[in-house]
Amino acid sequence: MPVEHNEFRNVGHRVSHDPNGREDVRRESHSGSVIAILAGRPLLPNTGIPLNLDWVREVRVNTSAVERRAQSHVARRTVKKEWQAAWLLRSITCMDLTTLSGDDTDERVRRLCAKGRHPIQQELEQKLGIEDLQIKVAAICVYHTFVETALHALEGSGVHVAAVSTGFPAGLSPLAERVAEIRRSVEAGAHEIDVVITRSHVFGGRWQALYDEVAAFKQACGSAHMKVILGTGDLLTLRNVGRASVVAMMAGADFIKTSTGKEPTNATLPVGLVMSRAIREYAQQTGMAVGFKPAGGIRTAKQSIDWLAMIKEELGPSWLRAEMFRFGASGLLGDIERQLEHHATGRYSAEYRHPMA
Repeated sequence: MPVEHNEFRNVGHRVSHDPNGREDVRRESHSGSVIAILAGRPLLPNTGIPLNLDWVREVRVNTSAVERRAQSHVARRTVKKEWQAAWLLRSITCMDLTTLSGDDTDERVRRLCAKGRHPIQQELEQKLGIEDLQIKVAAICVYHTFVETALHALEGSGVHVAAVSTGFPAGLSPLAERVAEIRRSVEAGAHEIDVVITRSHVFGGRWQALYDEVAAFKQACGSAHMKVILGTGDLLTLRNVGRASVVAMMAGADFIKTSTGKEPTNATLPVGLVMSRAIREYAQQTGMAVGFKPAGGIRTAKQSIDWLAMIKEELGPSWLRAEMFRFGASGLLGDIERQLEHHATGRYSAEYRHPMA
């Protein structure tokens, strides 16, 4: 069954202002600097603000209330048929397709890039009637070693190259080495840099040290977008997650990201609620927008819809675009393809029909 193109486009792609109060994201192309709209207010890119320790100390999280909200969100949100397919297509366009294994090779990265350029098989695109949408992922995320390989494989596609950096995943190498690592990836041509914070700064309440660290990373990134990985699975409490989110944004983060994908616990909806509400409060207080990237443990099509629905409710349609929201994923795309094939044919395909790389 073909997917109505408007169904896909209206899932945060280009929302026009109308009497129902939907926001006009198209103003971005005219104003140049406006990157999002929250409750009718245009927001600028985040350039950071001086560290406000009073704000950080005042961060409070009602853990039981957040957990109840996350549980109720999953229980009451469901979409079916062409609407489900439209949300799944949106998920693909917000995906950082990732390979971060010790046995990565140039050939594996090239295959992953080919998948990122054409994430849906041509036959399935035709069945869905979406060939002219030219669906592709947002970025390919790799280690620094493979930045040049990815750039060559993605040339002319519009798909970005993201490099993990700063001693990923632990982030415990000396600061000067981590800053130099960022600069090497930027010089190699990476469009986006995923940096890792020192978690012990959060445990010890060393907010000035954390702020200075992230600010140094931001300076080294230059024009490249910086995603700050908090390592939420290591931070122990949601209050720590909220405080670390605020400090990272004050220091100039373009995105805040949940996890490296290497922690025992990675992206969870309660963590996502805390981080998205921190983004909302920061936007309300400063007039600047910060993106959000959950990463690790998001493996099913249903999970991707749960995340998108939560972001739409908490932050609005401006965040349902690759410029403001990403999934860090390696196995998610295969399940989305299987769901799309079921929508088109009424049958689920075998997993081997949708290899990643």
